[in-house]
Amino acid sequence: MATLPHEMTIEILLRLSVKDLLRFKCVSKPWCSSIDDPDFIKLHLSHSVKTNTNHSLILRHCEYHFFSVNYDSLKTTQRLNHPLGEQKTPIKILGTCNGLLAVIDDNGRIFLWNPSTRKSQVLPSTEIEFSSPSIFFPRSTYYGFGYDPISDDYKLVRMVQVHGKNNSYLHSEAKVYSLRSNSWRRIKDFCFYLSFYREFGFLADNALYWMVLKTPQSGNKSLVGFDLGTEEFRFVELPDSCLNKRFCMNMKAMGGYLCLIATYTEFNDDVVDIWIMKESWIKLISWKKSESILGFPIVIPLAFSKSGDKVLFSIALHKFVWYDLGRFVWYDLGSKKVEKVGIRDVPIIHDVDLYVQSLVPLNSNALMINNEMP
Repeated sequence: MATLPHEMTIEILLRLSVKDLLRFKCVSKPWCSSIDDPDFIKLHLSHSVKTNTNHSLILRHCEYHFFSVNYDSLKTTQRLNHPLGEQKTPIKILGTCNGLLAVIDDNGRIFLWNPSTRKSQVLPSTEIEFSSPSIFFPRSTYYGFGYDPISDDYKLVRMVQVHGKNNSYLHSEAKVYSLRSNSWRRIKDFCFYLSFYREFGFLADNALYWMVLKTPQSGNKSLVGFDLGTEEFRFVELPDSCLNKRFCMNMKAMGGYLCLIATYTEFNDDVVDIWIMKESWIKLISWKKSESILGFPIVIPLAFSKSGDKVLFSIALHKFVWYDLGRFVWYDLGSKKVEKVGIRDVPIIHDVDLYVQSLVPLNSNALMINNEMP
């Protein structure tokens, strides 16, 4: 019986879903070896990203139920078994990258989770290295998760800052977890101020981004980036038109680019501007409340369509609680028309993220959890 050349077999396998690849590992030892090969895993991920295939929305419902929605149809919904299984413990998503999710539970335990392979691992705990009694004061903790192609390593960043009386700042520290070494290490301290109890950074162009304050007294937020390769912080300029207005700003990563959603009042009308950072800031969308059929709740861009001429938005009634009644919409960048999208069986959504299904493995030396589907 004739067999396909190895190169042709790889080309066929690259076009399959992760679910199919996991099933086809049982076909033969050569297929299993090829699918598990690190080079193939990277090729499959690259193909999915370039062709905008094998993408899904991940939805967190009632704080501990997770669902996956096929991005191509936005109709096929599958319940996911998260790292804590049936335990009804609130879980938040710290970040997503290349099919891996970093999540944290109410006890501060952090997990890395690949929903496609149903594998997860517990990260080692790391203490806050404050030697003073300042640990009894309120503190802010910021997280970010991403991939460094230079070291071929996945990294989780944690920044902690302790607040004293009268809005003074007493201590701060930054640490980086490496998936390759399965360990934490402290890095150079940062020179800005964290303004919220907990914030999660967004990954774009091999860097993580957060909104911070340059000084404790500053009334305006500043954008800071963390280069995952050099592990250095730097301030990033905001769009010029955002500097002279008082606005409410949200941030999101979309299509590998950083997006800013700026909401402000102009001539007694509320306005939403959506900016995207390529070589410089470009205003992607601008609409007024009086012109919008969206009802002007919180609007969060999630992804471009495969053709790039539409943007998928999630519509929320509150910044922190996502009361969703199937409120996803496609926004046509050319015609500026809005098409509503309904996702059944998920009445309330707290978090919405886009992730690519991948075979990216975890650290085999770490504490692993096998998440079998119910």
